[in-house]
Amino acid sequence: MKPVDLKTWVIWSLRKASYRWPPRNACLRDAKVEVGKSSAIQKEYPRVRNFYECAGCEETYPRQQVSIDHIKPVVDPKKGWQGFDEYISRMFCGPDGFQILCKDCHDTKTKRENKVRKENK
Repeated sequence: MKPVDLKTWVIWSLRKASYRWPPRNACLRDAKVEVGKSSAIQKEYPRVRNFYECAGCEETYPRQQVSIDHIKPVVDPKKGWQGFDEYISRMFCGPDGFQILCKDCHDTKTKRENKVRKENK
């Protein structure tokens, strides 16, 4: 069995705990949109009840196609790892620190952040 890296385990545990963070879920509730039964998106996904607006492209998507994203990355792409105090304060931010992004917008944002990380290594 591979020995467990304590830092990795703590980060994993914090990330898992953050999924139940109330401001994170409040962001999801705030992005929920009502769609009519005759709308195109409802016809495309007839069994889906909840739809959300992407903060990037402002399109409407079912829950399976959106992510709850930190507006400010948990690990700053320019500065890198700053320690657990910084990590925890960014991970457990208020509802205004989160946004709902569709998969395409989230992938685009992640690629931009990874490019900055690579440039600042």
